[in-house]
Amino acid sequence: MRQVFSKTAPTKKLSAEKGSVLIIVLWTAVLLTVLVTAMAGKVRLSAQTVLHNQEVSATWAELMGTLHQAEMELMLEMMAAPVDQEVELTDEGEVRNPRFRFNGQPLALHYPQSEDFVVRVYDHAGKINLNRIPRRNMQMLIEKRLGGLDADPEAVQDLLSAWTDWTDLNDLEGLNGAEEEYYQSLEQGYAPRNNPELDTVEEVLHIRGFADLFEGVNLDAAFTIYGNNRTVNLNLATREAMELLPGLDEELIENILAFREQEDIDNRTEVAEVVPFENLQELSAWIGTNTSQIYSVFVYSRADLDEETLLALEETQDFINPDPVTQAYMEIVEARSHTALPRIYKIDPYGYLPDTGPPRVHPEDFLFDD
Repeated sequence: MRQVFSKTAPTKKLSAEKGSVLIIVLWTAVLLTVLVTAMAGKVRLSAQTVLHNQEVSATWAELMGTLHQAEMELMLEMMAAPVDQEVELTDEGEVRNPRFRFNGQPLALHYPQSEDFVVRVYDHAGKINLNRIPRRNMQMLIEKRLGGLDADPEAVQDLLSAWTDWTDLNDLEGLNGAEEEYYQSLEQGYAPRNNPELDTVEEVLHIRGFADLFEGVNLDAAFTIYGNNRTVNLNLATREAMELLPGLDEELIENILAFREQEDIDNRTEVAEVVPFENLQELSAWIGTNTSQIYSVFVYSRADLDEETLLALEETQDFINPDPVTQAYMEIVEARSHTALPRIYKIDPYGYLPDTGPPRVHPEDFLFDD
């Protein structure tokens, strides 16, 4: 009897084994591909991070270099001018004061700076000094913020009393004032200063009612706590400071900015060329011609508007600020001598610039003779 052997079963088993091996190989290839892709992504990310770190480090070094050059500019200003130094003259041939260029205009430094950076320096003689402001001037400022002639006398006195209690040397509460009891009763209580020397400009917001009074004001642009100046120099004044000064409105402020681009304001007679007599009476108690040794120095990367954006803005705005930057690296320094480095009082890597826009008035609308 013949015995028949079947070859079908072993063949099927071998095919199944080959299929399993193929699947394993394919899955292995997929996993390796994923791993390689992930590793390649990490390598690429690491390379980009290194590149960006190099770029940031280079930019930071360049910014610090420009900042130190600006500090040197302030030191050079303390030196006697060379005999052969060229001076800037007005159209009438009068010599302009070089220290008045520290009014926030973009500076070209004596030590050539990088074209990629903008330097603006603000003399604090162009700001209102909170630590030296007379009580009467503070009252005038409060009245203007509350509407001028329409200001509520009782509201003015309440704010003035709160200011007095904060800056006096005792804990005695004045009429409608605010002392320890009031401030400690707040949700997050604190003690009043009881000292005429504020530590920061922002401290004024802790005084009862003053946060509302100065809502929307760039405090660092309008005020200072450094130096001994009791007046504001209009050659150096920021827009924000002038907006708070009694006797000045928007039209007068823009004309002052335009006037000082052409010549210096050296006395009240020249102020009167722009400011009417009745306004000058209010303003006189606030203004002077002193400079200071305290400066806010801003340095930032240039970011000019492109032509397309400028054309679009020209269709909707009468006056365009070609410099769109609003925040910059800032330090407040005191330059005492050309033989010593400036003393640094404050550093803010994201300081808010004062309004850097050019005068918002057309030449045909000047209030002075051009």
